[in-house]
Amino acid sequence: MQIQDLPYADPGVPDVRSGTRFLIWLGRMQLGGQVRSLLWGLLLQLSIAGLPVGVGIAVQAVVDGDGGRLAVGCGVVAALGAGIALGDTMLHRTAVTNWITAAARVQQLLARRTAELGSLLTRRVAAGEVVSVSTSDVEKIGWFVEAFSRFAAAVLTLLAVCAGLIVYEPALGLVVAVGVPALALAALPLLPRATRRADEQREKAGKATELASDTVAGLRVLRGIGGEELFLGRYRAASQEVRRAAVRSARMWALIAAVQVLLPGLLLIAVVAYGAGLALDGRITVGALVTVYGAVALTHHPLRNVEEIAMAYAFSRPSAKRAARVLALARATEPAGDSRDRRAAGDLYDPVSGLIAPAGQFTAVVCGDPDAAGRLAERLGGHPAEPDDDHVSVRLGGVPLDELSLDAARTAVLVQDKEPVLLSGTLQELLDVPSSGAVRPDEALAAAQCRDVLDALAASVDADGDPMLTRITERGRSLSGGQRQRLALARSLVTDPEVLVLDEPTSAVDSHTEARVAAGVRKLRAGGTTVVLSSSPLLLDLADRVVLVHEGRAVAHGTHRELLAGEPRYRAVVTRETDDETHDKTDDETDSALAATTAAGREALEGETA
Repeated sequence: MQIQDLPYADPGVPDVRSGTRFLIWLGRMQLGGQVRSLLWGLLLQLSIAGLPVGVGIAVQAVVDGDGGRLAVGCGVVAALGAGIALGDTMLHRTAVTNWITAAARVQQLLARRTAELGSLLTRRVAAGEVVSVSTSDVEKIGWFVEAFSRFAAAVLTLLAVCAGLIVYEPALGLVVAVGVPALALAALPLLPRATRRADEQREKAGKATELASDTVAGLRVLRGIGGEELFLGRYRAASQEVRRAAVRSARMWALIAAVQVLLPGLLLIAVVAYGAGLALDGRITVGALVTVYGAVALTHHPLRNVEEIAMAYAFSRPSAKRAARVLALARATEPAGDSRDRRAAGDLYDPVSGLIAPAGQFTAVVCGDPDAAGRLAERLGGHPAEPDDDHVSVRLGGVPLDELSLDAARTAVLVQDKEPVLLSGTLQELLDVPSSGAVRPDEALAAAQCRDVLDALAASVDADGDPMLTRITERGRSLSGGQRQRLALARSLVTDPEVLVLDEPTSAVDSHTEARVAAGVRKLRAGGTTVVLSSSPLLLDLADRVVLVHEGRAVAHGTHRELLAGEPRYRAVVTRETDDETHDKTDDETDSALAATTAAGREALEGETA
């Protein structure tokens, strides 16, 4: 796999049973890249380890006055130098490729899981943790995958050096063969403490990121209540905890690095002292002593890879654990095996509440609890609140949504929640969404009453007179709440799903605009199934069918006028009356309230029809 081939056609099914298993799975998925990196790493490391051989030959040739052997020694050094240059270049290339492709695979997996789970993801995992996993954690996971092949090359090189020295000079080779493994394992007792401190740092950094994310998301509210300094103080304290944890972690890694420098130095001193005695006794030549000295000195390079892999694993294991936890989240039930080509159409039925939305009708749902209404809207879209709950799937035309593939389910039912998000980009890009093609963007914008929004966007300096080319900032922060809501509604209308579920689609607009939006949606969605969760009389009076949901159950249905006249619980929610006021109101007063709350909706509908 090369970088130009990204993204993966299929990133695979990850092993998310633990962070370590997830790392092993990633390495196995990139076995070809790991082997290439290992081979280039061996060329580099063995070329470095072989330099003392060429130098030893050259030194002994000078001592003996042998010009031919001097030329051979210089040739060996030159060839090894070329091997070092080639191996270092290609190792860097393949290692970085492994890093990037591993990170890309994890990001694809996270994006796929996010698309599958929708709003369920942020209810199960904090938003700050999701941001941390998809950014810094991905980089650390890629680092371990990239470092592993270089570590493997370093271990093989150390084994080759020890075996070669035993064959070349047994007396000194045995000392090196015993000392080098001890050096490689010397830092192991320190790793558990270093890992714990690294985990502590990651945990505190994740909390700080979550706090920052929540603060930015609620900045407008904080300014309104004057809470900026309070949250700034909280973030300052959290960042100081992260700093202290990072310093404590760095101290441990500095100690490990010191051990990796000190112990090889002591081994080198021991080899030189012992070898000098052997040379004075005439048991080894000067060239052999130089060769062994150089080989021991250069073991520092592969030993650094041992330290690096320990650090990479300590940092990447918690990151892989968090990524595996996010990737392990799943829908309440998985679609049936034959669901790919399966489609559904007809009445929308929720067995939990008993709600029925007849096909081709405009159904309004009144629910006194806004939170319950939000949960109902998500359930109608096939997104239960918690995958661990006992879940009974919503049915469309008698077919459970859970038995459809994700693409088929979302093509059939689209849910727009009460706080829709606008992604950054131009208005044209915002409306360029998967759709049936039956509704044009200009029709959807007109139905959502976006004329004033288009005029404002057309006046923007970067629009060049065309509102469709105006860039919308992240989450539409440059727009008012009502403008964002109407643009999101236009986007939903463009998709033209089999069933469109709207949760409080006009809560941020004035009553006159609300009436026109309701009439525009009804007209554009004629013949389609539309479900609107709202308690606005302007919307309710235009509905073909109104359903009252009380304490989680559909308890009454009819037209707005019928329910307003005959259902006290419905009238209490719609007119905001108390129980005493409901009992004291006369029929004439009820009729007057009915006329007052529905006249604007009727006028708007007649205007749209005309």
